[in-house]
Amino acid sequence: MIATASWDTNAKLWNQEGELIKTLSGHQDGVHSISFSPDGKIIATASEDKTVRLWTNKGELMTTLIGHEAGVFRVRFSPDSKIVATASKDYNVKLWSIDGKELKTYRGHNDLVLGLNFIPNSHTLASADRMGRLIFWNLDLDYEGLQTYGCHWVRDYLKNNPNLNNQDKKICDGMVRM
Repeated sequence: MIATASWDTNAKLWNQEGELIKTLSGHQDGVHSISFSPDGKIIATASEDKTVRLWTNKGELMTTLIGHEAGVFRVRFSPDSKIVATASKDYNVKLWSIDGKELKTYRGHNDLVLGLNFIPNSHTLASADRMGRLIFWNLDLDYEGLQTYGCHWVRDYLKNNPNLNNQDKKICDGMVRM
């Protein structure tokens, strides 16, 4: 299947012979981009109307993502197809669940965010703005993983610092081998 986005407010699905399969309509302004989920089950369309629409691979509307304050320029799926990332002209990047819940907003750009992609085999999202600024966002929000990482770094300090009491020295017990 081939998908096209159009400024006429529609996206279209085509077969490899160039025959129209389905028109995805419902946006109120031009469609900037379209993306397939890696598992092939969902199609996302990003529009100047400040929304992203999620469709089944048969072209049926699943949900509409609403939350940007300006046109949405780019939409991408995480490698596991569970998260949708959006880049907007409001200078923000957002993460969404497949059911339409906004999960996180990343601020840091000072211009229109026009490029967006997940880094394969990692928990990183890259976004680029019109001025050429590239930001890598760490999406690994696992608190236990961060704590284990931190405890690894302070292992020697906790073990050898004579000014710490025994309770403080055990703060990372169970997290890393001391």
